[in-house]
Amino acid sequence: MGDSGGAGRGPFRRVLLKISGDAFCRQEGTGLEMAEVRAIARQIKAARASGAEMAVVVGGGNILRGAQLSQAGVQRATADYMGMLATVVNALALQDALEKIDVATRCLTAIEMQRVAEPYIRRRCIRHLEKGRVCILAGGTGNPFLTTDTSAALRAAEIGAEVLLKATKVDGVYDKDPREHPDARRFESLTYLDVLNRQLKVMDMTAISLCMETGLPILVFNLKVEGNIEKAVRGDRIGTLIGAG
Repeated sequence: MGDSGGAGRGPFRRVLLKISGDAFCRQEGTGLEMAEVRAIARQIKAARASGAEMAVVVGGGNILRGAQLSQAGVQRATADYMGMLATVVNALALQDALEKIDVATRCLTAIEMQRVAEPYIRRRCIRHLEKGRVCILAGGTGNPFLTTDTSAALRAAEIGAEVLLKATKVDGVYDKDPREHPDARRFESLTYLDVLNRQLKVMDMTAISLCMETGLPILVFNLKVEGNIEKAVRGDRIGTLIGAG
């Protein structure tokens, strides 16, 4: 596949980490499992200690998915707003876990709810990052019909992140599902067009297109391997790097 060497690898100065809601519960489970949240927090603390400024976009699929509710008959826009609220629950849990291990953290939401979090304002977020605080960005983009992957790509571009770190349950991008196909082949690097043309299930097409337009590299790696966030921030060769080629 294409060489994404033009995107480069770290060490990175500022990163956007995208964590799916599935990471906040046990394998194949649902709901919120604080042991998993604390494990994520420990990894973020170790990565932050390397000196990188870190923003985190969280999903909410462990609690509910707007797309599934829509299929069950809930109006799509309403279902998506419910999904955005689920991301705030995960963000607050992660903030609590980080603060308990002495990591300065701010939670910012795209939908204003000032009793529990700050509203997302680009310049305020950047200032928090410059002061060494981890910024957890919840509520998606604040708009229905867009995923938290698209939110991650948008926020990364807004804050000037050097890379979008896509934390998943597998160690990169494969030509087919490795859980179902033992002969699945993992790519070390891909171009944005490789992903779009092959319709690889990395992120939704809107997110990939936005990253391509802004020249933002994407590193896909396994979150469940202890220390992988720190390795990703350092620029170690893990996972699959997606770039311009």
